[in-house]
Amino acid sequence: MVEVPGYWYNIVADLPVPLPPLLDPLDDEDSRIALLVRILPSRLIDEEYTLSRLIPVPGEVRDAYRRAGRPTPLLRAEGLERALGVSGRVRIYYKYEGALPTGSHKLNTSIPQVYYARLDGAVEVATETGAGQWGLAVATAAAMLGLKATVFMTRSSYYSKKPRRVAMEMLGARVVPSPSQLTEAGRRAARERPDHPGSLGLAITEAVEYVLSGEARRYVAGSVLESVITHQTVIGQEALQQLPEEPDYMVACVGGGSNMAGFTYPAIGMRLRGEGFEKTRFVAAEAEAAPRLSRGEYRYDGLDTGLVLPLARMYSLGKDYVPPPIHAAGLRYHGAAPSLSLLRRLGLVEAVAYSQAEVAEAARLFARSEGIVPAPESSHAVRAVIDIARRAPAGTVIAFNLSGHGLLDSDAYEKLGLAGSGS
Repeated sequence: MVEVPGYWYNIVADLPVPLPPLLDPLDDEDSRIALLVRILPSRLIDEEYTLSRLIPVPGEVRDAYRRAGRPTPLLRAEGLERALGVSGRVRIYYKYEGALPTGSHKLNTSIPQVYYARLDGAVEVATETGAGQWGLAVATAAAMLGLKATVFMTRSSYYSKKPRRVAMEMLGARVVPSPSQLTEAGRRAARERPDHPGSLGLAITEAVEYVLSGEARRYVAGSVLESVITHQTVIGQEALQQLPEEPDYMVACVGGGSNMAGFTYPAIGMRLRGEGFEKTRFVAAEAEAAPRLSRGEYRYDGLDTGLVLPLARMYSLGKDYVPPPIHAAGLRYHGAAPSLSLLRRLGLVEAVAYSQAEVAEAARLFARSEGIVPAPESSHAVRAVIDIARRAPAGTVIAFNLSGHGLLDSDAYEKLGLAGSGS
């Protein structure tokens, strides 16, 4: 029987070299790191800096995981294997996070963060969101735990991802298009570029500014921070219980890095400790519109556009980078988590980037062979799996994280020409 993990796994304890620390902006007299105590839930800060390998999951959080549907299933992609003509030669498995009520893996960290905010006495949480998976997860966790939620949604997604926006509002969240008129950062961005499509970096700045402008508010982060991606390791720990064999490849899409880290870090940790997975290749699938691990620069950069948060050493396209408004809006972040970036730097993680057209083809093939419509973001992982499977030798085993379903992404698939009887 698969158990919901009682601990989160912190890969920092097993890294072969120290993780570069967060830094204050060099040209700023105010300490951004000291400011974190007014921004983040206090227990999240503790987890951000701990060197402990295992972090206990609070009992109330673990119970909430069970109520939300953990453990999620690991499935054999027999339909996809047949569609690719690799049956009997390549075995493909996927961890299906779309089985959670919000339709994606994001609930794994929104629940503990909102719980921590409540412990601090907060009555409201604020955050950013792109395609809306994270915003919906925060709205859900806030409803479960009795807090208010304000979500700054990138403007392009606010208007194109209406089903998720409506779902957030149904759960009681206030959803604001970013750039907005609620914050100075939003007003300035809108003045400088009236047609600004929004970016996750800007939405983060707005959410943090909003938190600092009021009382009893906390900011909850969707990705990138080490504490956040540590929460996601419930995915990989469950997968290790479920996988019938050690895979040759483990694949996931990457925005900020949370679902990739959550799925692969328990296995990478075993490799770093010499306990297995020596042959496994870990592949990150990105969007060509924001290929931070493939083509970004490894350096210190801002976590947000306005430098309200500290600097992190990561692969980045630049904090001011504004990606085009692609359908996989959750992959539009400019950087990748520091630990994931370090693993990429050390050669333990590979990266590939795909165009929207390539990903759309993969999404359609998966939907028609497996009966699950994948999220546009998750479809990048599907694309990578298809490419690997087609060239892989006999006996290859591939496992990937299907981080979410696409049932609330009808707008994206319709615009890509995938909907309709003739498609």
